[in-house]
Amino acid sequence: MKSEAKKEKAAGLRLHNLRPRPGARHRVKRLGCGESSGHGKTSGKGHKGQKARSGGSLRLGFEGGQMPLIRRLPKRGFNNAAFHKRYAIVNLSELADFKSGSIVNEESLRAANLVRGNFYGIKILGDGELKHGLTIQAEKVSAAARGKVEKAGGTIAAPEAKATDNGTAEEAVEKPKRAAKSSASRKVKPKKTKVGKK
Repeated sequence: MKSEAKKEKAAGLRLHNLRPRPGARHRVKRLGCGESSGHGKTSGKGHKGQKARSGGSLRLGFEGGQMPLIRRLPKRGFNNAAFHKRYAIVNLSELADFKSGSIVNEESLRAANLVRGNFYGIKILGDGELKHGLTIQAEKVSAAARGKVEKAGGTIAAPEAKATDNGTAEEAVEKPKRAAKSSASRKVKPKKTKVGKK
């Protein structure tokens, strides 16, 4: 075996010597081959019942019709899953194919197949090196990535406003804070006096 492995290493990988890694393939458990085989008669499925039938299976968490644990436990507190914003992660090493001086935004990243799927925005991370200047438009940029981009002569700009389904531009506008009402502007209600019975 060792001599064959050495020969294969010397010859390199070819179609005639491709084989799975040791331990990747397991022997198939043979069922129903007589009682002496250890997997005969009921073939490891026990006696009768829903699980003993062919094609019989139960969904995850099913407790035989009893109220399942996930429904018995109380649901309390706030869950941020509905408001969570997912960002597409792009490293500086992936931006090396862009030409010097080009604008890197969501459209160009999707055209280069570096971003796929639905995301709230783009986040640039500092893994890798950048040798030429680029204009990067992203919602988030890490401190390490910002330093490397500026060192290479590039700039980081805010992304352009995205068009919504209504056709209007979506911009992040901060809501003005409500001014605290002064005590003079508050209306003072007259106090009610109780009239005693005679």
